[in-house]
Amino acid sequence: MRFAVSLPNAGEPADLVRLGVQAERSGWDGFFLWDHMQLLRDMELDIVDPWVVLGAVAQATDRVRLGTLVTPLARRRPWKVAREVVTLDRLSGGRAVLGVGLGEPPEDDFGAFGDEADRRERGMLLDESLELVDPFLRGLPVDHRGRRYEVHAHLRPASLQEPRLPIWVAGTWPHPKPFRRAIRWDGFVPVGEGGRPLDAAGVAEVAGEMPDTHDLVVTAMDDTPASAYERAGATWLVRSAWPVPGWLEEFEETVRAGPA
Repeated sequence: MRFAVSLPNAGEPADLVRLGVQAERSGWDGFFLWDHMQLLRDMELDIVDPWVVLGAVAQATDRVRLGTLVTPLARRRPWKVAREVVTLDRLSGGRAVLGVGLGEPPEDDFGAFGDEADRRERGMLLDESLELVDPFLRGLPVDHRGRRYEVHAHLRPASLQEPRLPIWVAGTWPHPKPFRRAIRWDGFVPVGEGGRPLDAAGVAEVAGEMPDTHDLVVTAMDDTPASAYERAGATWLVRSAWPVPGWLEEFEETVRAGPA
């Protein structure tokens, strides 16, 4: 099992870059950022672009995996996301991961900008976007006519990783549609109802349904030892934090302490 930190894309970008560098020095295997526009408006957070920050981390590290957990493809043009993540993959020497999902919260992060807030519609957009992102990451020509997009393009270069970089898909367990979506790709990032992390028993339930070739990426609960998640079948264990005042300084201690 590998270990990662996943940080809100909030605060000063230089501070996030510094934590990414520290994560590698402290022995973490992955450094991931959220991908929100404002998260919850009432929180009045300073939100920054995760891809710019990850590009800076890529240039200052050598080993740690980098990516988003997660990018909501429903509000992004898939070809633009493909360019961003391929650029990150090549900057990092083949260390990028693309985490995708529906995204939350629907009103403050989608409806407030005129983007689609309905979950069903966003799910259909996510599926169609993945049909485009896949060949874009592989450097293949695309001729696509779908429900939302018509694309005729051949983007170069491909990702450094072959045949393409990994795609992980987030979704609520035990809902069947997100799970079926995830197993079509390379990994599942499950959450419980209301976005809560799964306990070890829940992770074991998911692992029992997962193909052995796929990653199972779970967020740790503070009162559960890492060994319990490993026994349950997780391949990645992620530590995260909610962006309340002082969160970054407090979480820096977690990063410096290294994986549990």
